[in-house]
Amino acid sequence: MIDVRRIRTDYDAVRAALARRGDGTEELDRVHELDQRARQVSSQRDELRARVNALSKAIAQLRRDGDASAAEAKQAESRQLGDTEKALAAEADELSGTVRDLLLRIPNLPADDAPDGAGPDDNPVVEVVGPGDDPAAWGEHQRVPHWDIGSQLGILDLERAVKLSGAMFTMFRGQGATLARALCQAALDRNSDAFEEVRPPTVVLTETMVSTGHLPKFIDDAYHLERDDLWAIPTAEVPLTSLARDEILAESDLPMRLMAYTPCFRREAGSAGRDTRGLLRVHEFDKVEILAYTTPEQAPAVHRDILARAEALIADLGLTYRVLDLCTGDLGNSAARTFDIEVYAPGVGQWLEVSSVSWFSDYQARRANIRYRPAEGKGTEIVHTLNGSALAVPRVWAALVETLRQPDGSVRIPEVLLPYMRGAVEIR
Repeated sequence: MIDVRRIRTDYDAVRAALARRGDGTEELDRVHELDQRARQVSSQRDELRARVNALSKAIAQLRRDGDASAAEAKQAESRQLGDTEKALAAEADELSGTVRDLLLRIPNLPADDAPDGAGPDDNPVVEVVGPGDDPAAWGEHQRVPHWDIGSQLGILDLERAVKLSGAMFTMFRGQGATLARALCQAALDRNSDAFEEVRPPTVVLTETMVSTGHLPKFIDDAYHLERDDLWAIPTAEVPLTSLARDEILAESDLPMRLMAYTPCFRREAGSAGRDTRGLLRVHEFDKVEILAYTTPEQAPAVHRDILARAEALIADLGLTYRVLDLCTGDLGNSAARTFDIEVYAPGVGQWLEVSSVSWFSDYQARRANIRYRPAEGKGTEIVHTLNGSALAVPRVWAALVETLRQPDGSVRIPEVLLPYMRGAVEIR
């Protein structure tokens, strides 16, 4: 969340930054108003506490002096002030709670160098690698949607997945399942040089979801296990971000780099009828996430590194892709700066987002209370968090089988995946 002290001391600048997003200014105005009121009430409460304490000392002295009448009068005054102090304390707590609830809903401030824009159409394209979306660049055999390819080859069984679990669930079979697993293993192996592998739980506590910003704002997109008050994770970012929640790290331990393979669960609220065929938008999928805790100074280099790692694997898979610099109006709620990688899937004729590589500044770590102790200096500082999808299976799988489909209907396996395919070099 945004540091409330920054709102107090630099309100106009914070409001101007949120205005670049086109979101959060109304809540910010309310926070500013309520926080001022809370501080006034807290000050009045503290003054009354001091008066009550002074009266207690005076009453004790009067009793020692034998002046019971005066002591009783002071006692009555103290009780009256005490009742007022309790009412002010309750009001201060209520105001502070409301301020925190509002802060949890206000998005992060965009980075100064994030491009301005109102939405996805305003995202600058940083680079395009491959033939792009020119229809002339793709053969007829590649312009077949992955759900048809998967059915023809017996590697994607959408009908039985729906029978088992309902709409927007998928099931890979045979070499299709092997291919999905190979993609995840390749992503883990490619990043094992610098990132510690973690296998976190896939259901988490409410405060774990709050720490990343997925709650309370995006509650409708999350799967909630009401009986146990647990949440199915939408991404491994959620448990990895909270790995050091309420802890103080040593600066020498930063950057701390983590990676995890997990299933991910998303309700995709509001997506009815939009990109819901095949693997374009699903409720459950496998993904490898890479994440880092850093100092503010380390964050830019780590951001570039995570992006380069995600981009390199997509390139080695032989996919056409582009990198977008997300504008302020398209940034995720918790992000300060994000680069998206999109692959082109010739069978469906679409650019598909497969990785978002984001820097969150101290927004998530402030919610999670993750700090570090500087090697030089006193006290503690809030860490910065960054993450990105090393590889998310469904859309990469879809683009791969469409792109690498051969004229005879087989699918060539890219060289980077061959060690994981049990000797297969193609899918027939």
